[in-house]
Amino acid sequence: MDHINRIELQGRVGNVRINEHNGTRVANFSLATDLLYKTKDGNAVSENTWHNVVAWESRDTPNVHSICVGMPLNVIGRLRTSRYTTADGTEKIFYEVLASKIRVIEEDTSQV
Repeated sequence: MDHINRIELQGRVGNVRINEHNGTRVANFSLATDLLYKTKDGNAVSENTWHNVVAWESRDTPNVHSICVGMPLNVIGRLRTSRYTTADGTEKIFYEVLASKIRVIEEDTSQV
C-alpha cells in the first residue's frame, strides 16, 4: 500500500519572508486560495483560506527570492504538522506546506 502526502495549491501570495540558511535561500510565505460556490438559495459565497508555505531554493523551486506579495503561484508539495506548547501551557498545532515545485501563473491580460 502506498502512503501519499501531496498537496497542490493555486492562489496569490500574501506575506513573504526570505532568509538564507547555510548558503541556501528559503522563502516563508502565505498563499490565499478561494472557493466560490452558491448556496441552495442562490447566494454567491467566497470562502478564502490562507496557507503557510516553506520553499527551499532548488532545481524545482528556483528564484524563491523573487516571490512577492500578490504574485499568482501554483505550489506542489507535502503537508507538515508541528506541535508546540505556549508559555501558558496550551498545546498548539501548526500546519505548513513544504513546497517541492513552484510555478508562477501567467495572467491573461488580453481581457483587461
